[in-house]
Amino acid sequence: VPGSGHKYYLQFTTEDYKSGENAGSCLATVLYPKTKSPPVVNIKCLHTTDQKEIQEEDNRLYQKLRHQTKPIIGNNVPDSYGNIEPALEPVWALAVAGSSYIMWEKSTENLSYFMAQVKSVKQWIRKDDFIEFDYTVLLHEIPTQEIISCHMRLTWLPGHPLKVKYFCASDNQGLEDGSGMESGSTAGILHENF
Repeated sequence: VPGSGHKYYLQFTTEDYKSGENAGSCLATVLYPKTKSPPVVNIKCLHTTDQKEIQEEDNRLYQKLRHQTKPIIGNNVPDSYGNIEPALEPVWALAVAGSSYIMWEKSTENLSYFMAQVKSVKQWIRKDDFIEFDYTVLLHEIPTQEIISCHMRLTWLPGHPLKVKYFCASDNQGLEDGSGMESGSTAGILHENF
């Protein structure tokens, strides 16, 4: 786009991050503005995964997390051998979904990210129906190979957008709001291979 940056047209397939199964195909346009703004993304997907199935999986995950009498606390997920304790899998799923907002906003034409590890996580027991977690996540920056540490507070209720506030150590700025505008799903977290 003359004067405003570069626009890319993408066609790609998505997969369920847990099962590795094909979850659908997508068409997207991505505009990287010349300014340091986040990319502007328009995306349309055809899902092969049944939406009712996704909602049921979300509710199963939510019920596990909602009815904790003691807050979930964890460190180093996955561990140095790449293992995730079964009890912490829901916490990992939420971290993948939440950190995707951070990675989206921080990515540029020349920099991309993936989440390497949940360094620490703590659940906050709330009186309302929402579940809330504080995370420290480590993002791997490509191509610099730097590891970026980000603090993330995530709030979720099935059928509502994920709310994500974050601060990354390299940013030297206050909490950013990386929340979704539409209903998020942890069951439908997708690895998008551009």
